[in-house]
Amino acid sequence: MALSSVPADPGVVVEPEGEAAPWSPLELRDILEAAVAYGASDVHIRAGSPPLVRVAGQLWPLDVPPFTGDDTAALVQAALPTDHDRLAFASEHECDFALSADDIGRFRGNAYRARGDAAMVLRHVKEKIPSFEELGLPPLVHELALRPSGLVLVCGPTGSGKTTTLAAMIDAINDERRCHILTIEDPIEFLHHDKMAAISQRELHTDTLQFARALRSGMRQDPDVILIGEIRDVDTMRTALQAAETGHLVLATLHARTVIDAVNRVIDIFPLGEQRQARASIAESLQGVLCQHLVLSARTPGRVVIVEAAITTPRVREAIIDPEKTGTLQDIVSEGEFYGMKTFEQDAVRLVLSGDITVEEAEKVVGRSADLHVALRRAGYRT
Repeated sequence: MALSSVPADPGVVVEPEGEAAPWSPLELRDILEAAVAYGASDVHIRAGSPPLVRVAGQLWPLDVPPFTGDDTAALVQAALPTDHDRLAFASEHECDFALSADDIGRFRGNAYRARGDAAMVLRHVKEKIPSFEELGLPPLVHELALRPSGLVLVCGPTGSGKTTTLAAMIDAINDERRCHILTIEDPIEFLHHDKMAAISQRELHTDTLQFARALRSGMRQDPDVILIGEIRDVDTMRTALQAAETGHLVLATLHARTVIDAVNRVIDIFPLGEQRQARASIAESLQGVLCQHLVLSARTPGRVVIVEAAITTPRVREAIIDPEKTGTLQDIVSEGEFYGMKTFEQDAVRLVLSGDITVEEAEKVVGRSADLHVALRRAGYRT
């Protein structure tokens, strides 16, 4: 199965070895095999379109006829792994799930309806857990992973690699600590195997019904480290803070763009009457925040991560507690190089100067492009 168009950079596509298997629009396995062979990160299946695969951040159609609504309905049903998932999709018209295909790999999926027809997006989850160096993450992330207790937040938009970063953090702990790691995920993506640590992975709807409930129950399962796939509500946030305050290391993802956005988002989860106490609890428990975005690499067909990172120093703690000072967090992060902190702008300048990314890609992440250009000129960059 080929791509219907030749990408501008032929190096982006890895040609499958041998001849492609005969293709049927109702066989999900063939589509997944083609996607993996091309090195795609995601597969989009919708009525009225051929399958689309995301290679190096761009969507390319496979060279097959467009799907009908019956085609997509059959593919979605074939992908949903449990009766619970199929019932959820039938009643709610959307469903998160995990799919494991023998000899192909694992996929994180979301099934939904578009214009009345079934559709889905499948993300390929690599079997090998990459190291911090392979991901391009700063040493601060390794340091945060090995903290004995507290709360660490990994933030960014959908598709920014948050889950992969958390997997690398869990793998680092697994390599270096004799402890019990409990993960609560929706769905499980990376499979971890015991090394020095004992790892219990629980999946929402399969092993537990709610994040908050699984977290409360998990406190009685003798964990040292707790991973929460995503903080979505105040109950989960409260329990995560309680766990962090009682000597556990809690790792969690949050949809937030920057460090200051992450802090404000956590505070705003709480009702207005609880926010003063919440600020004190967050300042006490929070160990660090990592925000990340992926942009196209200027050197290879892949993508590069740009990060903003903060750890909770006394100045950061004071800015969290005092609403009048929370707005200074960006300045505190930019001045915290001694502690390993950095802003998106600072990391983008580093990557542009090293030739890893273009200025245009950096502008997609940095809030104000004018400030980026000033910082580049100060650093000696000339076009």
